[in-house]
Amino acid sequence: MAASATASITFCLILQVMLISVHGKSPNIVFVLTDDQDVALGGQTPMVKTKKLVGDQGIIFNNMFVTSPLCCPSRSSIFTGKFVHNHGAQNNSISGGCSSTKWQTTQETTAFPTHFSQQGYTSFFAGKYLNAYGLKPAGGVQHVPPGWDWWNGLVGNSVYYNYTLSINGTAQDHGQSYKSDYLTDLIHRQAMGFLQEQDKDSKPFFMMMSTPACHGPFTPAPQYSQNFSNLTAPRNGSFNKHGNNKHWLIEQAKTPMPNDTIANIDNVFRNRWRTLLSVDDMVEDVVNTLDKKGLLDNTFVFFSSDNGFHLGQFSMPEDKRQFYDFDIRVPLMVRGPGVKAGQVRDEVVLNIDLAPTFIELTGSKVPDDVDGLSLLQLLEKPTNKSDPTFRTKFLVEHDGESKSEIPNCPQFKDQGLSVCSHHCVCEDSTNNTYACVVETLRTQHYKYCQMQDSANFVEVYDLVKDPAELNNIVKSAAPSLISQFSADLARMSECKGKDCRKLQKT
Repeated sequence: MAASATASITFCLILQVMLISVHGKSPNIVFVLTDDQDVALGGQTPMVKTKKLVGDQGIIFNNMFVTSPLCCPSRSSIFTGKFVHNHGAQNNSISGGCSSTKWQTTQETTAFPTHFSQQGYTSFFAGKYLNAYGLKPAGGVQHVPPGWDWWNGLVGNSVYYNYTLSINGTAQDHGQSYKSDYLTDLIHRQAMGFLQEQDKDSKPFFMMMSTPACHGPFTPAPQYSQNFSNLTAPRNGSFNKHGNNKHWLIEQAKTPMPNDTIANIDNVFRNRWRTLLSVDDMVEDVVNTLDKKGLLDNTFVFFSSDNGFHLGQFSMPEDKRQFYDFDIRVPLMVRGPGVKAGQVRDEVVLNIDLAPTFIELTGSKVPDDVDGLSLLQLLEKPTNKSDPTFRTKFLVEHDGESKSEIPNCPQFKDQGLSVCSHHCVCEDSTNNTYACVVETLRTQHYKYCQMQDSANFVEVYDLVKDPAELNNIVKSAAPSLISQFSADLARMSECKGKDCRKLQKT
């Protein structure tokens, strides 16, 4: 074994021993996961209390990315610590691997929650799990994913009212009363119920709150329905600009966007922020309750999202699914024992890093087939100086989907398109399937993406000179550079476990 690898393992073991010896038991872990919360459009701005209580008391990571800009593939990566090509959940459908029988039997059985009981943890989950969870072909509400002691899983995709929960395997239906049914607040109450049973003498616990905010249908709580009324979506960067020399799906957008499309974008923008205010209240209550019960000093709190979002970038009205920065960059804030407050770090970190981090924090050994890198060494570094060698490259993958029938757009029947709205601008297609490698080479920062279409279309961006990704340099970049990126992408698209971890650092 290389000396550096031995030193790294020794360092992590020392940290685990230190955490246990200082507090008398393993640390508690709280994980708040939002849905579709961006960074590029100011998605963290409404989270004032979360920033104060979590980010400012620990670390705000400036460069947190997801390895797929779509809910179920990204969430599957969060739970397994694997790239999409290794966990197999390619899209939001059961046929695409989302909560499928195969996923449940080959991936869910070793996902990070399964390590909790082995280390004496009590575990709690409330909210959205995977998009197809609870549907009859996925085992129905009776299926409770392994590793969870308190299970409150949403059936299907994010909504705020009129939904069904699986309460430890039993269906619980909800209507449209704000006081009893608004999902973010219900998750909040369930979390409080769990915390009220915890004290310093209890077993260590892991609790995960997975909110519908700020996913569509963008329904705010009544008390927040008028907040941000004077705000409009950001008009900077690529907003309302036609995507030139880009994949055909981007170029089919209408530029300039019609007035009603822009009006809708502004309304969605405001409502997204409004929904997050309820999440902010929940985070405040959780942190304050931990403090009052004397548990906060021995608790790690993580806050992140499953993917970003766009509103008018390259004239694409509203969605995710693209490989541009606005769809793959997400928040990450962490506080906890041994984490120095007031840090802002620039290392490139990923959603696949969360699973190995949680596993290590509980004292378990990270499985060899995990692709992500544990963040434990970064959490314990008492410095604002970032380590550019922590990760030098990463992979982004997406498998496009299509629908035979496109509502209100009959001209697109059986054309391989989907997610079409706002004057029939489509946000996904069968050949919106791609893989990208993003490389950070000291002062250089590039993104290389190859579409799986008839043209094998390629987009390349110099992210230092062109952070808005306006200019595709595939034709002007040095051929040797393009060849290097192509070779790196080929290797990363097939890597597994240890090889993936090694490739991300070379």
